[in-house]
Amino acid sequence: MRDRGWAPLKRCTTFRPGGRKPSARRKQARFMATLCRPSVSVPEHVITMEETLELARRRHTDHPQLPLALRLIENTGVRTRHIVQPIEDTLEHPGFEDRNKVYEREAKSRVPAVIQRALDDAELLATDIDVIIYVSCTGFMMPSLTAWLINEMGFDSTTRQIPIAQLGCAAGGAAINRAHDFCTAYPEANALIVACEFCSLCYQPTDLGVGSLLCNGLFGDGIAAAVVRGRGGTGVRLERNGSYLIPETEDWIMYDVKATGFHFLLDKRVPATMEPLAPALKELAGDHGWDAADLDFYIVHAGGPRILDDLSKFLQVDPRAFRFSRATLTEYGNIASAVVLDALRRLFDEGGVTDGARGLLAGFGPGITAEMSLGCWRTADVRRSVRQDVTRTAAQGVTRSVRQP
Repeated sequence: MRDRGWAPLKRCTTFRPGGRKPSARRKQARFMATLCRPSVSVPEHVITMEETLELARRRHTDHPQLPLALRLIENTGVRTRHIVQPIEDTLEHPGFEDRNKVYEREAKSRVPAVIQRALDDAELLATDIDVIIYVSCTGFMMPSLTAWLINEMGFDSTTRQIPIAQLGCAAGGAAINRAHDFCTAYPEANALIVACEFCSLCYQPTDLGVGSLLCNGLFGDGIAAAVVRGRGGTGVRLERNGSYLIPETEDWIMYDVKATGFHFLLDKRVPATMEPLAPALKELAGDHGWDAADLDFYIVHAGGPRILDDLSKFLQVDPRAFRFSRATLTEYGNIASAVVLDALRRLFDEGGVTDGARGLLAGFGPGITAEMSLGCWRTADVRRSVRQDVTRTAAQGVTRSVRQP
């Protein structure tokens, strides 16, 4: 494997009018939807690895498998997690109804600011958005939070709503793919992705299996939002997406829904799922004429350290290629569907990559499902952005003048 410090980037090949017609497997490349810089926020209450281990020792002193659980928690590599309530409140269970009220209250309090930053980063207004894709598996609302957001934040009443509640950690990748599909169908459209996960609200004090104890030290809370622009923007130009489900694994990651809420069940075989999923990633890249082992950036869901270690092994990729995902896991824990967006945010924070750099994005979750996409890095045409800003400002001025009495 060559040193990526000096290796030349493999540039994207796009269709040019008058040139050779692209093959069927490359048709998606003609649609230039761009995933822009994500905005991410984590709550202010922090719990460290040391505090997590001490809590486990204190609350489960007589647990026969406590040493194993402590070792598994330590091996996650999670150093800190952020939660929406103080740990004292998190450890109490007032009932599913009260917990869901906390979910709704905290979502309405925290999500709008994250969305606004994502819109600002994409240089768009709320009225420029054509569809909102809202993903969350840690609380329930009907109507979805999307309806409240449309009313509260000034999105147009014709904005489509796509809430996704049952794909768990894979939903971040699924949201990117559904946004790509929408912008492919409507090339001038813009999509807003929102991921809101308060995993701490799913803590169940009566769940004492080793898998449950491990989850108590793995998951954290976080909110992320990002815009997929149909035209323009700086970020990942989405070219192809796909989904793959490992047969007969639907009970490996699941909720047991009881009167007390969502009880998370995690099969011990889950960490080994990258071996059957890696070929699906390779096939998606191969169908696009790429080599999954020879890309320039990798943004994947970090469910745990073995997921990243095995991807490195089975894709034959330098472990450092997954540094953004590993940093999210270390600093925030597993924040479910928001992981992929936070890892991408870290790529932006590092300065992005050279125009034309090729990359892979993937989320993994219940099913066992992989939601995968391929794209190239693009930087917006500054001159075009300036023209668009002038046009938008003029349009806002006209709107204000019309509305004045």
